[in-house]
Amino acid sequence: MAINGYEPEPEKGTVSENNPPLIVHVIHRLQMGGLENGLVNLINRMPKDKYRHVIVAMTDYTDFSERLTRDDVEIFALHKKAGKDFRVFVRLWKLLRQLRPDIVHTRNLSALEASLVAVLSGVKYRVHGEHGRDVHDIAGKNWKYNLLRRFCQPFIQRYITVSKDLRLWLIETVRIPAGKITQIYNGVDSQKFNPEGSVIELEAGFLPENGILIGTVGRMETVKDQLNLAKAFVELIQVNPEYKKYLRLALIGDGSLIPQIQTIIDEAGLRQYVWFAGASDDVANVMRSLDIFVLPSLAEGISNTILEAMSCSLPVIATDVGGNPELVIEAETGKLVSKSNPQELAAAIKTYIEDPELMKQHAIGGRKRIEQAFSMEAMVKNYVSVYDSLTAD
Repeated sequence: MAINGYEPEPEKGTVSENNPPLIVHVIHRLQMGGLENGLVNLINRMPKDKYRHVIVAMTDYTDFSERLTRDDVEIFALHKKAGKDFRVFVRLWKLLRQLRPDIVHTRNLSALEASLVAVLSGVKYRVHGEHGRDVHDIAGKNWKYNLLRRFCQPFIQRYITVSKDLRLWLIETVRIPAGKITQIYNGVDSQKFNPEGSVIELEAGFLPENGILIGTVGRMETVKDQLNLAKAFVELIQVNPEYKKYLRLALIGDGSLIPQIQTIIDEAGLRQYVWFAGASDDVANVMRSLDIFVLPSLAEGISNTILEAMSCSLPVIATDVGGNPELVIEAETGKLVSKSNPQELAAAIKTYIEDPELMKQHAIGGRKRIEQAFSMEAMVKNYVSVYDSLTAD
């Protein structure tokens, strides 16, 4: 893997006639996240003799890039400034002229305009992926955003959505022709994320013997709404004070919501029952340390953390938003609750606490669903099929 800043005067391109077709993946920023995790998984698992890959981050990248295991992938950062930065499109145009890719694959609204630059730089095929609606427009109804999406539509040959919910939204709200859209679920590494293996070593005395650890993993930001989970936990303890003996909460992730969450927990006098773990690169071991996984988001595309939790044989409680109902099967693999409703969330958690056998059944059901419907192999095969349909023209 080679990581580069942008060089305004590249000496030469990287494509030769003897090489497999080149795909340039354009994203906003290469950092820890569901979209980025899916991209890295796709590149790592695609056969080298099938396609070559370059990642272009419109802004920058983090050490998350180290998760790429292939040594033939270049990463370019264009260092887009906040707000309007039209010069970044000139830099992108020059870079695409240097690389001469066969396909440019943009992802989400923040990279959509790169599809127009791809046209102007002579790239023959353009693919756009929708992995979740913009954080400032979780309902997907912002008319300016959708006007931009419609304007770009003629320049994009294929769309890929990670959920049926997003596919329907593109058709009905954005008015993208259905024939242009392919829906592909994210895959999960079911060998890495499995019920057997190491767990996180918790602070001594935090979790009592036979205790129950509820947890969530993700960015602590408004759209993920971990405040909802914190409020539900407080309500559970206040209404059922006997739960103090064995019920604990784990919050894994960093972000702007942490001070507010800590305030809620501290005001209830429950800090000693909550583990603020910070961000973790050891998600599989974290998942295996939990008994119940909760995703309290306000909006989702297809959640990788839900897939990972199910793959680790955890029952999942998730809000009934976005693609979550496509993953969590009510009364089979977990429970769906209304968003921003801590009382309903608390009641769902209590059901598992009071019925360990149900918790076990849903945990087994989740793992079985992963093995049947969300393999990494199926995801890679479906993406290759989309790329092949273009390059075979």
